[in-house]
Amino acid sequence: MSSEITPVAPQGAESESAQPWWRYPMVWLVVGGPLVVVIASIATAVVAIRGADPVLTQAEMAASAKSPSQSGALAPAVQARNHAAAPKP
Repeated sequence: MSSEITPVAPQGAESESAQPWWRYPMVWLVVGGPLVVVIASIATAVVAIRGADPVLTQAEMAASAKSPSQSGALAPAVQARNHAAAPKP
């Protein structure tokens, strides 16, 4: 009686080696994180560029301070904060 030992491949070894690289979940964990960060940074840049506040000239700031109808709406933030915190005479 002769018994031959034949090597047995682990289950699923053949199907894993035949898969393309994008079918492995670990690849998406490695690539997905940085990809999400890049997309979020591009979206942040677009929002920052489209929503940029206009730069005011000295003449516009002086005109807005003199106009009672706007009551200093274009004044810098520090002046507006100090004006709001000051007691009324």
